[in-house]
Amino acid sequence: MTKQTSTWLELKNIEVWQNNYKLVEDLSMDLSLGEPTTILGPNGSGKSTLIKLIERRLHPVVKRGSQVRLFGQEIIHLQELRQRIGVLNSELDERIPATCPVREVILSGYFGSTRLGHGQRPSTQQCNQAARLLAQFELSELETRQYRQLSDGQKRRLLIARALIHQPEVLVLDEPARALDLRSCHQLLRVISSLCQDGVTVVQVTHRIETIVPEMKRVIFLKDGKVISQGSPTAMLTEKNLSNLFNTPLKLVEANGYRQAVPGEFKSADR
Repeated sequence: MTKQTSTWLELKNIEVWQNNYKLVEDLSMDLSLGEPTTILGPNGSGKSTLIKLIERRLHPVVKRGSQVRLFGQEIIHLQELRQRIGVLNSELDERIPATCPVREVILSGYFGSTRLGHGQRPSTQQCNQAARLLAQFELSELETRQYRQLSDGQKRRLLIARALIHQPEVLVLDEPARALDLRSCHQLLRVISSLCQDGVTVVQVTHRIETIVPEMKRVIFLKDGKVISQGSPTAMLTEKNLSNLFNTPLKLVEANGYRQAVPGEFKSADR
């Protein structure tokens, strides 16, 4: 697959409010196709707001000098957006009916629903694509199982497969390893690595340093609703930078291209 470098997301001086509370202010960010990126930040840094901006579930304050552009457009239809960007967000798991079969969960992605409704009849081509994804994510044998019967790791792989149903140009993952045990987390990281290697533009939004796969090309630090710094993983993921980002002393342990943060040494004034 030929790698592209065109910008798919442009945010400039974005301000967002919800329920009389300011979520972000002066948020600016550019993301490019062909550049796997991790957006890293503590809780409350604006990560969920960013994903809702991308999905067009939140809209910024209209003001001079502020701009949101997706694939070069300020106005984009939701159906087109759904086909070009696949999103795994933290709310989807809670919205899928517990009794919905695995095959129906993935096919419902074609219609933007949580299960197939009246009149939603997937074509043979769509069913074949769903079957390919289920096989790719090692879920074929589970296609008749109910969603509630899956493990957390199986659910996460299924939801990523669902996000890829349109073969989107961009895959946005919101805390993909949330609540996973070690084995399931490591399986998921192999999936993310494989997607990056296959040329999918993966954008991972997380607060977990240990889930940043070696294939990531760029890391953006988000804090207090603003981008505070960005660069290559080597430049960004240092003990000093991460300690400043999370406001706590950290020490890094590195192995096989991954990094794990452990508590650093507290000074007496920090105790």
